[in-house]
Formats: sequence, structure tokens, C-alpha cells
Amino acid sequence: MFYPLSAFIAYRYAKSNKASQTSFVSFINRFSVAGIALGLMALIIVVSVMNGLEGQLKQRILGIVPHIEITKTPIISESPSRTSSENEVTETPTQTAEKTQTVTLKEISETPIEGVVATMAYREAEAVVQSRSDLRGVQVHGVQPEVMIEHTLVANHMEQGRFSDLTEGSFAAIIGRSLAIKLEARVGDRLRVMVAGASVYTPFGRMPSQRLVTVVGVFDMGSQMDDKVMYMNLKDVNRLMRDPKGSEQSLRLFLNDAFNYQAVVSALTDRVGVSVNTMKTWRERQGPLFDAVKMEKNMMTLMLLLIIAVAAFNIVSALVMVVTEKQGDIAVLQTQGMLPSSVMWIFVLNGLFNGIKGAGIGLVLGVVITLQLNNILDLIGSPLALAADGRGLPIEMDVVQIVGIALLSLLLCVLASVYPARKAMKIAPSQALQNE
Repeated sequence: MFYPLSAFIAYRYAKSNKASQTSFVSFINRFSVAGIALGLMALIIVVSVMNGLEGQLKQRILGIVPHIEITKTPIISESPSRTSSENEVTETPTQTAEKTQTVTLKEISETPIEGVVATMAYREAEAVVQSRSDLRGVQVHGVQPEVMIEHTLVANHMEQGRFSDLTEGSFAAIIGRSLAIKLEARVGDRLRVMVAGASVYTPFGRMPSQRLVTVVGVFDMGSQMDDKVMYMNLKDVNRLMRDPKGSEQSLRLFLNDAFNYQAVVSALTDRVGVSVNTMKTWRERQGPLFDAVKMEKNMMTLMLLLIIAVAAFNIVSALVMVVTEKQGDIAVLQTQGMLPSSVMWIFVLNGLFNGIKGAGIGLVLGVVITLQLNNILDLIGSPLALAADGRGLPIEMDVVQIVGIALLSLLLCVLASVYPARKAMKIAPSQALQNE
């Protein structure tokens, strides 16, 4: 015999056939295995779909919203006013603050920081866009087209036009498909952009700065931000804001993983000396949405884990009946010299073998159904087009997560087997053999 006696006997008991157990015990065993398999299968499917939906939100929304933005406020803790030496001219506080800020933003853009793939001079302004048919509030993003083409997903989701059309001085704009539909605007149409943050004095009083812009492109990220964002060249936005030198512009950081923003913020504060008060992250705008998605995923996972737990603890009733049925066998084994700990391991391994069967079946079914989920939905006539390409449910399978769920299921099976195993260990051979 090439394996321990406890494992051999546990395997014989776990086969659950009528020859070794009563039909009712066999039924309970099969029922617990089926419950574990179904629970694990459902958990794998739900978690994979929730991961896919979270990934789609991350792609659609965080592809538009700046990951990290460093404002123009002085960052390094230096005195804004500085007295020169006797042979130098004393600079005014304003000039020195501007000089310090310009150097600081340049230093940040040139400092290699892990997780940051690119930086870009950037400006954002609240504005009102007017077409011939409607009026909408938007966020005007002043960007550098060459950086956007290389480091943003928006450039890959252009329905018409391209970012290279945002040439300096053209006052061209790229808008989202949703905004274009609401404004009834097409490529080539002209829109009036009015910025409340900058104003001019006219014979009619103080008026917001405004400019006619030409639509040169339309993007479609399929997100709630599509009707709220308008892209323009950074130089044109500075002119629109009555700040042609760009003294109020900020620095935008592109991260390889937007969810890893906290590590980048820590690196900026520790290595570069950037104040937390001068940084804005995507969490300030979209944090509640992603928190809600994460909470929903966690709650769904908890509910399905409880289903697995219920199925796992069915093993308790099955093993208790097995222990009651096999009291004579246990007594004989003990009289032959088997230790109580070995008897306990028989039933612990019995529960583990049942868990392995259920987890194995659930793992295979869960993976197969998840991979074919969109085909199954098409087959039953309930297709769902929630992916960015409109091809069905977005699915993202995490191998580490799936393995962790399967191991947790096995752990629940082992824990459920402890009580019957300890009960079997405490059986007295003399009492068990009285009725044999």
C-alpha cells in the first residue's frame, strides 16, 4: 500500500456507492458535492463578469479623467520671496513664485517615477457650449495632441477625425458622440464656447470670454463622460482663458495603472516634495462610483460564498451519519491498534475528498461556462452588449482569484469535517461492539 491507511479508508468512504454506504448517506454525499460544485461555478462566473465590468469602467471613465493632476500652486516648501545678493536685483514675490513654480513643474515632468508613463502640460476649464439647437455645460480639456495620441485610449476610440487636427491657433475641438447627438453637431460645424472663469469688459458690461470653435473630431468611449468633455489644443484654451502665457496651466500625469495612484502620490510627496494639497487624483471625481462597484462585487462574492458554505456544511450531516453507520468498523480498527488521531483523519480526509470532487467539478464548469457565456446568452435569446466593442458581456478571469476561491471552498469542507471526525475519534470500542 503506497499511501497512508487513513487516506485509503477515507477514499473508500468518499466514493459514496451503495455497496459501502446506505443509499441515504450516499444521497447526502452527492448532494453536498453538487452544492459545492454549483456554488463555486456561480461564484467564478459572477466574479469574472464583475471584474470585466470594473475593467470596462476603468477603461471608459479613467481613459478620459486625468489620473493625477498637479496644479500651479507652489509645491516645494521654499519662500516665495527671495532677496538676492548685493550684486543682484531683488525679485518681487510674484515673479519669484512664478519662476519657482515653472521650474518645479519641469522638474516633476523630468523626474522618473515608477508607475508614471508620461506627463503633459494641461488645463481644464468649465464652459458652456452652444449650438444652433441646444446649450450644454462641458469641461474643456486643453491638451497636447501628440501626447494624447500616444498615451490615451480616447485616441483609439475616434469615430471621426484625429487628435492631430487640434493644431495651435485653429480653435478646433473634439467632442464625444453623446454630446454631438445632444447638440446636433457634426464634424465641420461651429460651436460657441463660453468660459465663465475668464471675462472681458464690453459696452454691455462684463461678459464671459467666448469663442467660435470648429468640430474636427468625434470620439466614443461609451461612458458617462462622453457628453461632458471637449478637447482643444492647450494653447487655444490658454487664449480662451485670457492667459496666453499659460501661467495657470497644470501638469497631468499618465499612469500605467490608474488604481495604483496612491503609490505615485507617495513617491511625489517623498521624493519630489510635492504637497498633497496641490494634487488632484481621479478618486476625487470618480471614487464613489468605483467604491460602489467594488462593494457590489464584494457583496455578491460574500453571498455566493455563503452558498458554498451551506453546501460544505452539508458534509457535517453526511459524515455524522457515516460515523454512526461505521461505529463497528471504527471499533475494530481501534482494537487493531489504530490511534484515535488516525481515526479522526479518516473523516477529515473524507470531507476533503468530497470537497475536492465538488471544487473540481465546479472549477471546470465555471471556467467553461464563463468562456462561453456570451454564446450561451445568444443561444437562449438574451444577448447583452455591455463591452466597449458591443460584443457582449465583458469577462475578465483572474487565475489567482479563481484559485483562491477554490482553496477557500476546500478549507470550508475541511472545517465542516472537524466535528464528525472528533466524534469518531471519541468512540469507545467496548460500547460500539456491544451490539455487533
